[in-house]
Amino acid sequence: MNLFLVILLIVFGSQLCSEAYAQSVTNSNYQTVAHIKSDGTIQDANYRTIGHIKDDGTVQDSNYRTVGHIKSDGTVTNANYSTVGHIKKDGSVQDSNYRTIGHIRDDGTVQDSNYRTIGHAPGIPPFWAAWYFFF
Repeated sequence: MNLFLVILLIVFGSQLCSEAYAQSVTNSNYQTVAHIKSDGTIQDANYRTIGHIKDDGTVQDSNYRTVGHIKSDGTVTNANYSTVGHIKKDGSVQDSNYRTIGHIRDDGTVQDSNYRTIGHAPGIPPFWAAWYFFF
């Protein structure tokens, strides 16, 4: 029986993986507002590409124009490299003056500065979720 499952995974595994690589972003009412693929492509609820987050932290619009950057230390900058915010390792999201504007929980719950749930981004890297919701 186990050998049968292994063969099924080998034969059909790539097809299963290719269809399960986009995670949904939902609002507080669990309505889908976007999809973020594992390659960083951001799509609206109708699967139209609206942007990209590159491996190096560069954030681009749908036409591949750079709109900002997420640095490895969590600093968020605009296209001109001016700091617009900070994403902390504990999930706190801050503006350029270090005022907390939101939180990304480990389970993907996105909250405003008053801890009210404003959305959900399970399975999406916290830096990406923070960019989508706050910047």
